[in-house]
Amino acid sequence: MNLVLIVVVIALKFLLPVLFLRFPFAAGWANWLLDSVDGDLLIPAGLDNVLYQNLDKSADWVGYLFIFIWGWRQPIRREIAATFALRTVGQALFFVTQNEFVFFCFPNLLEPLFLVYATIARFRGWDRVQAIYRARLVWIWLGILVYKFQDEWFTHVANVDRSEFVQRLLR
Repeated sequence: MNLVLIVVVIALKFLLPVLFLRFPFAAGWANWLLDSVDGDLLIPAGLDNVLYQNLDKSADWVGYLFIFIWGWRQPIRREIAATFALRTVGQALFFVTQNEFVFFCFPNLLEPLFLVYATIARFRGWDRVQAIYRARLVWIWLGILVYKFQDEWFTHVANVDRSEFVQRLLR
């Protein structure tokens, strides 16, 4: 068991979301990247899969909470609050049932909304982000919904690694 790696990765998963408040773009994308690879690091390092799932979902919710806090001061506070509530229901149901299908029924729309908004702000300016978001609202939400429903399906229902899935399609 690689205890040092396990402790460092888990600590980052719980501490990185604090930085959303000051550095939403950089910390948001760093958290997304870490969340994309953490299982590939922690399970081979010796962390039990059931423990990993519960720690991962707990750390995810801490991230959602900091997005909610960040979003409360933004013009999109209603969207942030609604998507936070939706995913919080999913998180609670998962902890009660340990059934990952609830994540498909209560998808994480909060994080991609946060990342899109912070990315627009980073590259187009905080003074223009709301106007750009509103002007492209339908396209942004269509992208979020398509991305998240396929992501939740692959990750929590089919439990298929996307790279393996694409390789099988190309054979």
